[in-house]
Amino acid sequence: MSDDDHKQRMSQLEARIAAAKPDKPVKSHNDEHYSQAHLAWRMVIELVVGLGIGFGIGYGLDSLFGTLPIFLILFTLLGMAAGIRTMLKSAREIQETKLAEQADKDDTG
Repeated sequence: MSDDDHKQRMSQLEARIAAAKPDKPVKSHNDEHYSQAHLAWRMVIELVVGLGIGFGIGYGLDSLFGTLPIFLILFTLLGMAAGIRTMLKSAREIQETKLAEQADKDDTG
């Protein structure tokens, strides 16, 4: 078998492989569901972490200063506000990603 014949067969094989491959990978429904569940858990975790950090700081300050649970309440509320702010930032980021995907889909489709 000559070298030119081998190159020609390889180029034909590469062309057949390229023709058989789909243009874009098809996203299954299960992948989309998993993605949505992942995003929901991410938001829940962000809120709980904010509350936990605020609670910990407030409890530590109350223990340090020997005060009533004023710091505990104050920092728990601040932690909740920080968690909600982080959740909203994540939701905005997800929305922008989805809108960009939709725009790409509309442009190509």
